[in-house]
Amino acid sequence: MKAARFHGRGDVRVEEVPEPAVRPGTVAVEVEWCGICGTDLHEYLEGPIFAPPAGTPHPLTGETVPVVLGHEFAGVVAETGNGVDGLSVGDRVAVEPYIVCGRCDACSQGRYNVCATLGFVGLSGGGGGFSRYVVAERRWVHPLGDLGTDVGALVEPLAVAYHAVRLSGARPEHSAVVFGAGPIGLVTTAALKAAGVEQVLVVEPAGARKAKAATAGADVVLDPRETDVLPAVAELTKGRGADVTFECAGVDAVLGTAIRATRAGGTCVNVAIWGHDASVSMNDLVFREVSVLGSLAYAHDHPATIAMVADGRVDPFQFITGRIGLDDIVERGFRELVDNKEENVKILVRP
Repeated sequence: MKAARFHGRGDVRVEEVPEPAVRPGTVAVEVEWCGICGTDLHEYLEGPIFAPPAGTPHPLTGETVPVVLGHEFAGVVAETGNGVDGLSVGDRVAVEPYIVCGRCDACSQGRYNVCATLGFVGLSGGGGGFSRYVVAERRWVHPLGDLGTDVGALVEPLAVAYHAVRLSGARPEHSAVVFGAGPIGLVTTAALKAAGVEQVLVVEPAGARKAKAATAGADVVLDPRETDVLPAVAELTKGRGADVTFECAGVDAVLGTAIRATRAGGTCVNVAIWGHDASVSMNDLVFREVSVLGSLAYAHDHPATIAMVADGRVDPFQFITGRIGLDDIVERGFRELVDNKEENVKILVRP
């Protein structure tokens, strides 16, 4: 079968690879759609980062580059292994793309998203969504019901947002500020509105992204080039500051502003994956007892995320800005997202 494999920085190739075999307790999924994630872009531009480099096999998969990419995928059940129940051939499903040990302290707590040897299908080996078939353990395969598989491919990034909002403790009467309206900032905005949060502000300078933030549900969009963000947030929140804030940019100055925009005793959630060590004034936390919370991916969040979409609380189609075939993944996928990042949110690939 054809698959898009990451060989190294700037080197993604569509190649022939063997089809994976079903094992007891696993499900073969025929992939219909797979989204290109910002993490995939980081691998393409700067990697290997999460992908295991040559000479350093991943501790759970034993694989190194080249690896098949793609972790935001959905499709139909093609085959089930012995011991699998609750699924039938032809069912539409989304896959939670984890590879975890199940033995470490984090796994024993149920926080498998921060497993000590965490890996991802589509980054760490074990196949990936930019191929026709993926074999996954039954626990990671979630029925989509009546939802289409194009929407199913958006469950993964929406689950990232759902998880971050859940960890924040945001409630309907709260105010929230999302810093950055890239793909993760946009889905976080949508998840906040789906949770019933009354006042959601977004801070974003790029024109195309500001428009998308409003569509995603932002009540107010602040352009930091035109507005002094901290006084604006204070005015909009009656002088208190926001109950919860979300850093979705991975920029020192943005993190500092997000912390200072958080009310006394409030919570700032870092959702971004950083490319460098962050610098922050600790006194901004201490003097107002602001909590800074890290949020990584998702854990036990896929069923609730699927229900959120199925109930119509989020319109997933607003995030789809392109659909391409596998052979076009580099030029019309990776290069398009790099060269026109403000105009795009999610490009789906049909392998």
